[in-house]
Amino acid sequence: DLDVLIEGETGTGKELVAVQLHRLGRRRTRPFVAVNCGAVPDAFAEAELFGHAQDSSGYRRPQHVGRIEAADKGTLFLDEVDSMSPAIQTKLLRVLEEREVTPLGGGEPRPIDLRVVAAAKGNLREAVSQCAFRQDLFYRLDVVRLRLPPLRERRDDILPLFAHFVTKGAERLGVSNYL
Repeated sequence: DLDVLIEGETGTGKELVAVQLHRLGRRRTRPFVAVNCGAVPDAFAEAELFGHAQDSSGYRRPQHVGRIEAADKGTLFLDEVDSMSPAIQTKLLRVLEEREVTPLGGGEPRPIDLRVVAAAKGNLREAVSQCAFRQDLFYRLDVVRLRLPPLRERRDDILPLFAHFVTKGAERLGVSNYL
């Protein structure tokens, strides 16, 4: 049930590992909420992650539950966490320290119980040393660290992966599997 940091190049299967960690953990019956931090523009990241209180934008719109609160009692997977802006890193650190989330625009802080699995395509320790990632947030995420080596370093995995993808492709196309 510990927070996990997964490091590895693009395409090494970080999200597959995160899903398996969730499925094998005690939170497996609860939500698994994935957020690709690199794909969410900074202008929307805060509302997407933390939600917003009713009318917080100045427009009449209903309250929006953020991804963090949606993952309550389950697992929050933060992919490409190394691409988060410093402002979002600061707010996320507060969530991890206090285990509560405050929606944009105010409102009462809401307690949350979640496991965070974060993935980075780069080396977060290096990003910390270059002041590109908050050191205190790194230590909050780095409770358990997994490094996924690229396939070029795992040549023994090539044939089993090939067989798996041929089987899946055959199932999808409705043809006999020749393996």
